[in-house]
This record gives sequence, C-alpha cells and structure tokens, in this order.
Amino acid sequence: MSQTSLLSEVKDKNHVFSFMQSQASPALNVDKDILLYLEGLSVSFDGFKAINELNLYIRDGELRCIIGPNGAGKTTMMDIITGKTQPDSGSAWFGQTINLLELDEPAIAQAGIGRKFQKPTVFEFLSVEENLILAMPDERSVISLLLAKLNGEQRDRIEEVLIQVGLKEQALIRAGSLSHGQKQWLEIGMLLMQKPRLLLVDEPVAGMTHQEMDRTAELLISLSGSHSVVVVEHDMDFVRQLAGKDRTVTVLHQGSVLAEGSMDQVQNNRKVIEVYLGE
Repeated sequence: MSQTSLLSEVKDKNHVFSFMQSQASPALNVDKDILLYLEGLSVSFDGFKAINELNLYIRDGELRCIIGPNGAGKTTMMDIITGKTQPDSGSAWFGQTINLLELDEPAIAQAGIGRKFQKPTVFEFLSVEENLILAMPDERSVISLLLAKLNGEQRDRIEEVLIQVGLKEQALIRAGSLSHGQKQWLEIGMLLMQKPRLLLVDEPVAGMTHQEMDRTAELLISLSGSHSVVVVEHDMDFVRQLAGKDRTVTVLHQGSVLAEGSMDQVQNNRKVIEVYLGE
C-alpha cells in the first residue's frame, strides 16, 4: 500500500479515535463500590420499546456477562452507556459523580469507558505496535504520533499492553496478518492504552477457534479487578467459562432484566428456559 493510501485509511478511520481529543474529565467517585448505575432506562424506536425500565448495576472491578435473545436490548443498552443513543427516560451514572446522559461519545470515552464492537476495527496496514501508538491519548495528529519518538514511559506502557493481550511476539508485524482472534485481542489492547475503568465487550469470540476462545476468556478474566468488564455474548460455553461458579450473569428480555444470578441459577430459572431457550 502506498503512503498516500495509508494516510487516507488512517484519516477515514480517525473517528475511532475521536476520544483522543484533550478534554477535562469529571472526577470519578466509586465510594459505594458501584461503577455503573442504570436506573429506569427506557427508549423506543418507531413505537418499539427497545429498552423498558432497565435497572442494572455493575460493581467496580466486576466481570459481568450479559446474555439474551436477539432483540433483548443488549446493543441499545451499550449505545446508551457510550452516548450513541439518548434514552427517553431514566438515568445513567458512572460512579456517583458522572452523569453519562450529559456527555457526548468522546467525553464518555475520556471519562473512562471503552467499547469493543463485535467486528474488530484495527489499522490493518500498520504494525501491531503502531496500532497501540495511535490509541494512546494524545493531542497530536495521528501522523505526528506515528513519527514521534516515544519516551520510556510510553514504551513501557506499550510493552505492558502487548504482554497483557499476548501479542508481544507480533509487535512489528502488520495487523492485517493477524488471525481473527489476534485482531480481537489487538483491539482490546488499543482500548487498554486509554486506561479505561469500564470495558464493554460485544460478542468477542464470534468466529474464533476453541484455542482463541480459551485465551480470550483468560484475558478478560485477567482484566477484571483492575477494570470492570461487561461482556455481551451468545456463546453459552464461553459464558460458562467466564462466569465460573460465582460471577453474576444478567439475562435481558424485551429491554429489561429477566433474571440475574450465578450461571447455575440462571440456567435453572424457568423464565429463562422458556424465553431464552424457547422451551
């Protein structure tokens, strides 16, 4: 690819890094150990109620799995959290001090919420390391970031993230040469460069091999504690792997919470069996 074409690709995808613009972030307060509050949220599209009086609370450092049939409201919920969709009613707070409904998408990302979509969005003609460089929060343009000399702290941060996502050996190869699973890990790494407090991860294992699924589960579990991680997923084997015996699984149906509890409790819930499994 020519330098001109590469520059064009970077500019075309620049919206992915709109959150890199310098902004003053509100102070995050999690004194009550709850990082995300969604209360009484409702939103309708052309008469269809996508979210219906939704209440959801995510603890600081928690790994939460969210499941539900198509149309349950999972994507709309994440759209509200990240500022893409405004609800008709209800409230959404990040900690006790940040009203998400008053912020736009870049400001929400700057406040500490990162979202990974199902399809990985990486710069395929740049190296893995260069993708991480572009994801660093910085006021400079993407081109000046690529040409700049990194300081020791920045290099340490990149190496730390490469190790976290298991791509240290692939640091200098083009992202387009990675497997599907590795591209997913790279995008998670790009989010980690922003040091988010909350990670929203949408169907991370779609199209992965079993080995990649196992590695992804290990990665997401390792991130919990230092981050809150919300995983929306359809693959029930993967959800069981993530949830284990004691993590909370939330089941959405028709825009509200149908059931919540351990994986065993959810699987044995009669309403969940009827609605989610179609029995």
